[in-house]
Amino acid sequence: MISKYGKKIFLLIVFSIFTLVSFNQAHAHQLITHDDTHRSFESSLHIPDHKISWAIYENLGENEAKFYSFEAKHGESLYASIVVPKLAGLETYSPTLVLLGEGIFQNDEIPFVTSLGAEKFPYKGEFPSREFYEPFGQVTYWERQEVRMDVPLDGEYFIIVMDEQNQSGKYSLAIGTIEDFSGSDIFTTLPKAWLETKLFVNDYISIGIAIIILIAIPAIPIFLISRKIILKQNSQTS
Repeated sequence: MISKYGKKIFLLIVFSIFTLVSFNQAHAHQLITHDDTHRSFESSLHIPDHKISWAIYENLGENEAKFYSFEAKHGESLYASIVVPKLAGLETYSPTLVLLGEGIFQNDEIPFVTSLGAEKFPYKGEFPSREFYEPFGQVTYWERQEVRMDVPLDGEYFIIVMDEQNQSGKYSLAIGTIEDFSGSDIFTTLPKAWLETKLFVNDYISIGIAIIILIAIPAIPIFLISRKIILKQNSQTS
């Protein structure tokens, strides 16, 4: 049997982790993982539903571009934004976001051959830009450009994020605003997203601490049970 104090410690750890994840799930995007091959229109990374709140973590090299695609209908709200993790060397990093589709009636110049209309959204703010703290991953980001519009026509749309400044860096592309989590996500999707976030910002210390906590959760009751058995055996032999 686990001692009264052992039960309290064990329940406190489980409750703390459950509360932390449950509290922060309202602030978290669903993460779309990828194999980094979405570098053309044909291989674009498909976004299942542009209305759902998604996040995509990316590394972008000099003169590179990443492609994303989604289906949208006339009148639907479209939200997209770029943020950059607050890391040394990324203070002025600002890739350009381009929106393409048959319903886009501008034809901004882009280095890709396409019959679709294209509208460029470069970052036009100051550096360092406004910061925000994302509590789920415990990461601070610099805000860059943000796009809000109503979809003009039914059809397939593309987002291209490209480097026009001869810089390389990291960014997170956010799509959609509707948070969509189920109870099972607390133990599946969200822990995976937390780990991906820490890897994205090179926060290996937090990963190490999390591993220690996960080891400690079963280790504490096992230690308490073993200790009680040893004490009981000692009392019987004395």
